Amino acid sequence: MQPQQDPIAGALAADRLGAPSVVYFVLSAAAPLTVVAGVITTGYAVTGITGLPIAFLVVGVVLAVFAVGYVAMARHMANAGAFYTYISRGIGRPVGIAGAWVALVAYNALQVGLYGALGTAAVPLIERWAGVSPPWWTVSLVAWVLVGVLGMMRVDINGRLLAILLTAEVAVILLFDLADVANPGPEGVSVATLSPGELFVPGVGALLVIATLGFVGFESSVVFSEESRDPRRTVPTATYSSVAIIAGLYALSSWAMTVATGPSKIVDVARKEQAETIFNLAAAHLGGVVVDIARVLFVTSVFAAMISFHNTTARYFFALGRERVLPAFFGRTGIRSGAPVVGSATQSLIGLIVIAVYAIFGLDPLVQLFFYGGAFGGFGVLLLIFVTSLAIIVFFVRQPSGESALRRLVAPVPAAVALGVMVWLGVTNFDALLGVPKGDPLTWVLPLVYAVVALLGAGWALFLRYGQPSVYSLVGMGAKAAAQ
Repeated sequence: MQPQQDPIAGALAADRLGAPSVVYFVLSAAAPLTVVAGVITTGYAVTGITGLPIAFLVVGVVLAVFAVGYVAMARHMANAGAFYTYISRGIGRPVGIAGAWVALVAYNALQVGLYGALGTAAVPLIERWAGVSPPWWTVSLVAWVLVGVLGMMRVDINGRLLAILLTAEVAVILLFDLADVANPGPEGVSVATLSPGELFVPGVGALLVIATLGFVGFESSVVFSEESRDPRRTVPTATYSSVAIIAGLYALSSWAMTVATGPSKIVDVARKEQAETIFNLAAAHLGGVVVDIARVLFVTSVFAAMISFHNTTARYFFALGRERVLPAFFGRTGIRSGAPVVGSATQSLIGLIVIAVYAIFGLDPLVQLFFYGGAFGGFGVLLLIFVTSLAIIVFFVRQPSGESALRRLVAPVPAAVALGVMVWLGVTNFDALLGVPKGDPLTWVLPLVYAVVALLGAGWALFLRYGQPSVYSLVGMGAKAAAQ
């Protein structure tokens, strides 16, 4: 079937997002309060290393260097497919479609995994306030409905909601940090955990990868490029701002915890109190009311991340449908909203199926859904960032496009090397990411899923190349594909 016989029904709404709105989407995906409460304390507990604050700063520098080439490429192709488009235009269409398949799996895993966290976190609050203890999945279904409805609405409406939720969330984190630093433990206001020497210890690989997972979402600025005002300015501003804010906030929060407990005690405290660490530290100085508000904001943090990842995933479906890599109906958008309605509905359907499966079989929503799903999805995004870093180098070698040597090679090459090391560390420390013993089947089954998915994607690309060459020629073309 020729592509022109199956026209795209719509396009994403342009000029609806300024740089602040894109930053809200990116930071909401990063889920600051969720990371501070869960990822940071898990990092201390699992690795036993106190250098997490400096690890966040190092990873932030690496990703900022990567972003130099990333946003330079964005200036030449505004496309909701982001990684998929860049890899296709840089390395080639088969690798690009393989990356698209990996992206769909990774972002869906991140999004649906959050339903486990929200249900688990919300039930104790409902029990305290209403005296009833509903199953976690009933709360998750309410969130699922809200996310699904918002996904069908205008993207700027989602952005305004995220702005409100994120502002409150970050304000509470900063309040907690201030209380920790103002009330230091027996060791005083120590900056030992900010020393680069903290990274030269055994097991630091797992620490760096855990820190990297805290940044997942920063790359989504490009996904909203087609809906941004002046993408050539908005995307770079949003990307650099997001990396800087994430690195600074997480480094500050992880350091403040060590001040409150003492650097020598943070590991033991994190292992004992786990995600309750930040709330227990705050309760001693800020009172129960503030902590209760923070617990509510923890739930809204997860909800905001759901909205952000839902929108990102829906736009990947849209980009692939527009170019007929997926059936063309995935490229349809709402007439009034300009939202990728089919992609949004598909992502919602996946979420519903996962919630139902976990509820029916009584699986652990926190560990087996949120924790495993987050680690699995985050590692997939890390893989995509690494491959994209290679694609950026290849693209600019072939087409300098008027970019400076800094943007074409000087920044992208060391970023690719550093990201390659992080991927290797992620593979070799996958047990630490999941919190399972070495040799556990999950440590090789989950990474293998990405290998299989990538091979299937590459195989589909070859099928299109020889079976539907007119479709194959549209891969990576973005909005231009809709005109064919």
